[in-house]
Amino acid sequence: MSDRLRVAAICTIYRKDSHADVIATKFMKGMSTDEGFFPPRGDLVSLYIDHILETDIGVDLARECDVPIYPSIRRALLAGAKQLGVDAVLLVGEHGDYPWNERGRQMYPRRYFFEQIAGVFGESGRSVPVFNDKHFAYDFTDAMWMWNRAKELDIPLMAGSCLPLVWRNPWLEHEKGVHVIDEALGVGFGNIEAYGYHTLETLQCMIERRAGGETGVVSVQCLEGDAVWEAGDKGLWSRDLANAACGVIENKPSGAMEDHVDSPAVFLVKHKDGLRTAALMLKGYARDWSYAARVDGQVQATEFFLQKEGPLANFGYQCRNIENFFETGRPPFPAERTLLTTGIIDAAMISRHERHRVVDTPHLDIVYESYDDMPIRPRGVRPSGASLDPNAPDVIMPFS
Repeated sequence: MSDRLRVAAICTIYRKDSHADVIATKFMKGMSTDEGFFPPRGDLVSLYIDHILETDIGVDLARECDVPIYPSIRRALLAGAKQLGVDAVLLVGEHGDYPWNERGRQMYPRRYFFEQIAGVFGESGRSVPVFNDKHFAYDFTDAMWMWNRAKELDIPLMAGSCLPLVWRNPWLEHEKGVHVIDEALGVGFGNIEAYGYHTLETLQCMIERRAGGETGVVSVQCLEGDAVWEAGDKGLWSRDLANAACGVIENKPSGAMEDHVDSPAVFLVKHKDGLRTAALMLKGYARDWSYAARVDGQVQATEFFLQKEGPLANFGYQCRNIENFFETGRPPFPAERTLLTTGIIDAAMISRHERHRVVDTPHLDIVYESYDDMPIRPRGVRPSGASLDPNAPDVIMPFS
C-alpha cells in the first residue's frame, strides 16, 4: 500500500479552464510555478462531477489518469470502501449551470456539497482536511452553517481565492502587526459578484496584517454608476489611493478611469476598529487587480498579476499550498479571512439589491490575526521559469 495521501475532488462541472480543471487536474498531472514543475505528492483517487455538460473534459481526463468517477458525493468519499476512504477533499463548487437569485448571486451548491462531506465524516467517525474553493457560500447563513459544522466535527479548513498567491509588482508585504493602516483600497474588474469577491480577498489579505489584526466589519454599502464617482468626490473612498492603485497596473488604457468605465461599482466597508476600506470595480479600465493603502501616513501600492494563459501557475502556487495543508492539517492562512469576505460580498449584494442602502453587519464580528509564516508564492513581479512553459509535462500519477 502506498503512503501517499488519497484525495477526493467534489466538483460542479469539469470544462477546460474551469476551476475543477485548474485545481483538480493539477492533483493528477502536476503544478507549474516559477521555481519548477512539481508532480503531485498525493493521488486523486475519486471524482464527483455534479453535472456533465457538452464541454466536459473531466470524464476523458479521469479515464486517462485512471481516476474513478462516482455517481454521488458519498461514494466518492468512500472511494470503494465501507467508510471514509480518502485523506483529504477538494471542494470545487465554481462554474456550472446553476441559477442566479434575485440578489444577482449564482447559486452554487457549496453548502450542499459540504453538508454531504460532513455527513460522511460524521458517519465514519473521522474528519480530514477540506479545501473550499473561493467563498464558502452565496448566502452568509449557509457559510456560517458550514463554519459551525466544521467546528463541530473538527474539520481542518482552507478556503479562498488564488489572488493572494499571485505576482505582486512592486513587491509589497506589510510586516504583521507593526504598521497602522489609515485607509485602504482594492481595484478590480469584471463581474461584480464573482470578481468583486476576488477584489475583497486581494484587499483583505493585505489589511489583515495591520497593527491589531482584523477586528471585524460593522457595515457594507454597494454603490454603482455616477454614485461611485460622487462618493469619491465626497471622500467616501480615496481618489489618491485609487490613482496609486491604478498607477501600478501595467495593462490598462491611457486616460482617466472615468473615460473608460461605463458601469463602475464600489463596496464601502467600515471595520470595527474604524478602518475604512473600499473595493473599486473598474470594468473596462483595469485588467488586473491592485491595492493601495496609506500606511503610517505614506501611500503604498502594488499590482496583483494573474496569469491568464499557459500553465496558470497562480493555481500551481495555490495547489502547492493545498498539498501542504492536506499533509499537515494546518492552513497557510486563516480560513477566517474567507469567512469574512464571504460575509462582505453577501452584504454588498444585499445592499445592491435593496437600492444601495448601508447594510449593518453586527454578525461580521470576525476577529483574527494573519499568518506568521509566508505561504508558498512567487517573489517576482511576473511569471518566470516553468510558469512560462506552455508544454509543461503532463505527469500522470495513477492512484495506488
